[in-house]
Formats: sequence, structure tokens, C-alpha cells
Amino acid sequence: MTPPRHDTPLIETIHMDKSYFNDGLETPVLHDINLTINKGEFVAIMGPSGSGKSTLMHILGFLDHPTGGKFLFQGEPTESMDEDTLAKIRASSVSFVFQSFNLLPRTSVLENVTLPLLYHPTIPVSQRHRRAVTAIETVGLMERMNYMSHQLSGGQKQRVAIARSLVTEPEVIFADEPTGNLDSHSGIQVMEALQKLHHKGHTIILVTHEAMTAEHAQRIIQIHDGRITADRRDFRRRIAGRESTLK
Repeated sequence: MTPPRHDTPLIETIHMDKSYFNDGLETPVLHDINLTINKGEFVAIMGPSGSGKSTLMHILGFLDHPTGGKFLFQGEPTESMDEDTLAKIRASSVSFVFQSFNLLPRTSVLENVTLPLLYHPTIPVSQRHRRAVTAIETVGLMERMNYMSHQLSGGQKQRVAIARSLVTEPEVIFADEPTGNLDSHSGIQVMEALQKLHHKGHTIILVTHEAMTAEHAQRIIQIHDGRITADRRDFRRRIAGRESTLK
């Protein structure tokens, strides 16, 4: 890939569509998606079940591909990328935090966080331990580093998943309903961890159907029936301003 210019968007879609085909039948899911996300943004993609938000995340995270329009990553059209390039991007440039944690059972926090490094194409063995410890420290779980994953609370498990997503130092972290299996207190802790990462310069794309979760982002993109219906920046600041006028 050509090194991106400083002002090149991290992610850009132009009139992007997505349909699924089964037995000759076409089911349109995304329609005319025009979207730009810059490095360092914290973006929430919000919509009800069936709105297309997860499909959009899967395309942006290289887990699926569009059927129309363009998707550019760091200024490069993804449709022209070969499988080796796509595999390298999946291994080193994007990472995911899922609702279900996906930790290995009866395996330590340190081992779970180290796991992505075992498959990384460029990070040497000598750096694995340091990177894993740094990621665990970032999410505030140093005192749990040698605990087994089954000994952790739900909120702690999700913070381990966040540390694991960090360890390869990806360009963008995708969080898919990261608070969906958590109580409200644990959910707030997880969102505070993601905000901390954003303040350190990480790009985060959050997918959620919950308004209170989305409000932690600096920008909210609403999607309904496969179309972007709103794109609002500085959402939390406007909410705070509205509340102050009501007092």
C-alpha cells in the first residue's frame, strides 16, 4: 500500500451498497453509504436491530465486502487489494471487541492478551510480553494479569478483550455492542476505558443500539433501513448544553 498522506481519511465510502444473494434472490442491506472517518475519531454507529449497522461494521473491518460503490482504507481502494494485503490489514490494522468477550477459558489474562501477537506478521517474539503488559496496564487490570479468565467479572472480561484489541497497535478498534452483556456499572467502566483510549489518540468505531452507550462517542452516525439518516458531531457537548439551559 502507498503510505497515506497526512490529510487522507482513514476510512471513506462513496455510494457504497451491500446486498446478499440467496437462491437467486437479492436482499439489499445497505444503500448509498457515503461516510468519512478520520484517524483519531471516536464514532458510534447507532441503529435498531436489522438496520444494517453490523453489516456496515463488518465491511469497514474487512470481514465482508461491498457489492457496489467504493470503500477506501487510508486512501487505497479496497477492491484492488489482493488477498495478501487484506490478510495483513486484518492482522495488523484492525481489531475487534465483541459483546461475548471471546476469551479463552481457564487461560490467564496475560495469555489472552498475548494471543493476537502469535499471528502478527511483523511483531517479533521479543516484544510480545512488553506489549501485552502495556495493554493490560492501559485498561487498569495489572492486579488481575495472572488471573484465569473464568475468575473475572463480566466488566473485567470485556476490559481484557479491549486490551487484546490494543496489543497489535491497530489503526482502528471496532467495538460491537461491547456493553450488551454487562450491568450498568460494568458498562460504564468499559465505556470509560474506550474513552481513555480515544483520548490517547486511538480511532474507535462503536456499534450499538443503546443511546446512552452511543453518547460516549464524539460523533454519532444513525442508520435506519440500511441508510445513514443522521451524522452528528460533538453530541455529548450539545446534550450538556441543552441540559444547562433547562436548569
